[in-house]
Amino acid sequence: TIRSYTCASIDNKLVGFVALHIYSKNLAEVRSLIVDEKYRGLSIGKGLILKCLEEAKKLSIKKVLSLTYKDKFFENLGFKQIEKDTIPEHKIWADCIKCKHFPICNEVALTISI
Repeated sequence: TIRSYTCASIDNKLVGFVALHIYSKNLAEVRSLIVDEKYRGLSIGKGLILKCLEEAKKLSIKKVLSLTYKDKFFENLGFKQIEKDTIPEHKIWADCIKCKHFPICNEVALTISI
């Protein structure tokens, strides 16, 4: 798997981070999105996600996945909720099985087609 990282900074201070984890030519996942509390509400998170989607498009990836507790944020960016049982098995067995919340996950699964 390949990962692409994007950071946001203000006055040389890191204020946001996101990773795009690439599973295949058809699927990538937005991971580890975080914005410093002091800088939330300034569209930094939105900008980071849009950079991930640009990168996915450049790589001709067809779909981007997100597992999140902030589903409304992603829906506002065009992501649509999906049933978790439709997530490809390689994602579940590569990552989710290692999570302390597996198999009872409270995150919302969303995707966007590129």
